[in-house]
Amino acid sequence: MNTGTGVFVLRDAQTLVAMQAASFATEDDFQRLLASFPELLAGDQIDTEVPRRFMLVAREKGIAAEEGGADRWSLDHLFLDQDGIPTLVEVKRGTDTRIRREVVGQMLDYAANSVLHWPLDTLRAQFGARCEAESRDAGEVLRDLIGPDAEPEAFWEAVRTNLQAGRVRLLFVADRVPPELRRVVEFLNRQMQPAEVLAVELRQYEGQGLKTLVPIVLGRSEITKDRKGSSSRAAQPKRTWDEVTIMGEIAALGDDAVLEAARAILAWIHRRADRIAFNTNPSFGALGAVFEVNGVEISALRVFTDGTMAVYFEYMLGKPVFDALPLRQALLDRLNAIPGIRLPPDAVSKRKTIPLAGLSTDAIAAFLAAMDWFVDTLRAGSSPAGD
Repeated sequence: MNTGTGVFVLRDAQTLVAMQAASFATEDDFQRLLASFPELLAGDQIDTEVPRRFMLVAREKGIAAEEGGADRWSLDHLFLDQDGIPTLVEVKRGTDTRIRREVVGQMLDYAANSVLHWPLDTLRAQFGARCEAESRDAGEVLRDLIGPDAEPEAFWEAVRTNLQAGRVRLLFVADRVPPELRRVVEFLNRQMQPAEVLAVELRQYEGQGLKTLVPIVLGRSEITKDRKGSSSRAAQPKRTWDEVTIMGEIAALGDDAVLEAARAILAWIHRRADRIAFNTNPSFGALGAVFEVNGVEISALRVFTDGTMAVYFEYMLGKPVFDALPLRQALLDRLNAIPGIRLPPDAVSKRKTIPLAGLSTDAIAAFLAAMDWFVDTLRAGSSPAGD
């Protein structure tokens, strides 16, 4: 009688399959599995209050040893969680002797240098390139991570802030975590702040054509749970923003020109939009102009509490009228003709912020004229008739 390993799969009411422990054929197989299924990092065990969700930025992420230098090391995986916390993952099979000592030194090198030498623009570009290579929409992938109400620009700024503060997560992933590594992980996790150091033992079992994967997070003792608490900003209560609180935050920036520009845009939104929408981010407020065409809502313009605004070309995709590239390009050209505004070519299908600081009164008037053209074209449902 085969007693298996204590792991069983109930195939049907009459069949119990005893699963046998199995190893990963190669380290690359192991790595590709994590890249395809980030949930195997067991985010619900890492943070039981607000389970972590992960988005892959890049595999074999290069790390330089000095500012502007060539890559010296290569990290197996770089993930981001929903709060923009960089999660550095190094994968080793339990049979690899390097898992006991060498991998720890490697990971500390990675952590020490990544926080210094990873420009945010590079991370964003690599994430976008990965999505493109996989024929996935980067905006949709990010929304799946942070939710539809969260602001992508605020998320990427959180990534920058976390890197600057050293708020990173180091994950050692193996099919078997040896006792020596577990002790080191527990020690480092007690000592390192605000970084988090954990190990994930991903056990694999096979039997009768079935495969079971069981991740177990190691290294987060009750002491470190109490000291570090939940890693999530999402645990904070949502904030209900409105015009008064948003304009108050902008006023607190201390730039009268920015405040006047925001007031002019808000007045325009009241005149031209079908409704005003507010986000619920606890620390980053936004008000947006929403337009309705044939029962479909289009969120085309937002103003943020940090004194920026954004024309949401991305939200025009798949919607009436401005789903057409020539129309979005015509709007982008009109915006880029305004002194102080210079959006890149790829903004025609994305969301790019525009700082209000530095825009003159005439520039704001020209911007609102361009947005008038947008609304008139949207309502008419026709191609641009020229300038």
